[in-house]
Amino acid sequence: MAELQITVQSTPNPNAAKFSLDRELPVGGRSYFDAESARGDQLAERLFAIEGVRALLLVDNFITVTKADEEEWPDLVDRIESVIREELGSGT
Repeated sequence: MAELQITVQSTPNPNAAKFSLDRELPVGGRSYFDAESARGDQLAERLFAIEGVRALLLVDNFITVTKADEEEWPDLVDRIESVIREELGSGT
C-alpha cells in the first residue's frame, strides 16, 4: 500500500488542527479529552504522550488534535504526523 498521506488544516479554533488522512481510520469515531479516557486506544495513547496534546477527535478519515495554549503548532505537527504514520502507515 502507498505511504499514508496526511494533510494538516487549521480550524476556527487556533488551538486545534485537523489531520486529514487518505484512508479511513480502522475504528469508528471517538473523542478523548484526557489521556486517561484514551486508555486502550494505542493511537490515542501515543498522541497524548506528546507534550501539549490536550484532546483528540478521531472520525472517518481525520484526527482533530487540540493543543495546550502555550504550545506552538510548528513544534507539534511533525511529532503528531510521525505517530500517525507509525500507527496507521502500514495500511488497514
